[in-house]
Amino acid sequence: MLARLKPQDVVVALRLASSRAEWTQAELAKALHISVGEVNHALKRLAGCHLYNVRERRVIRASLLEFLLGGLRYVFPAQLGLFGEGMPTAFSVAPLARHLRLGDDDGVVWQTNGRHARVSGRVIEPLYPTVPDAAASDPLLHEYLALADALRVGRARERAMAAAELSKRLS
Repeated sequence: MLARLKPQDVVVALRLASSRAEWTQAELAKALHISVGEVNHALKRLAGCHLYNVRERRVIRASLLEFLLGGLRYVFPAQLGLFGEGMPTAFSVAPLARHLRLGDDDGVVWQTNGRHARVSGRVIEPLYPTVPDAAASDPLLHEYLALADALRVGRARERAMAAAELSKRLS
């Protein structure tokens, strides 16, 4: 049977890539605000797509980078929506935000209905509904998710900057 990635699989992979700490599936589920079953299935799909090494319990960083750079925006596309308030993402978050001059109309946010940081920007759907909650409690994961979103919605310049940053982090 072919493994078909789901958006939450990318979130699990980014969480594993952003943290070098030991983990259990239960801890990973709690950190990502998803069920243990979802984590288990995500790891199996990631392994089936050659993005996760089951024996070593780690993401295959080079393969993940290749997927993120070459396929993420096509497999899990996002579109900039209307303006709203929410949690910043894409190029509205460090490390990209500090290199870009963003105007009031240039921000990108996940709509969070007031649960987290409220800034204005164009709304995009996160990779998975629990992403804002997971990002709120893990600033490094937030950066990884924002870089992934920059690949999904950014123009050529923002995508190139996100690709360079992810290449540094995943190499």
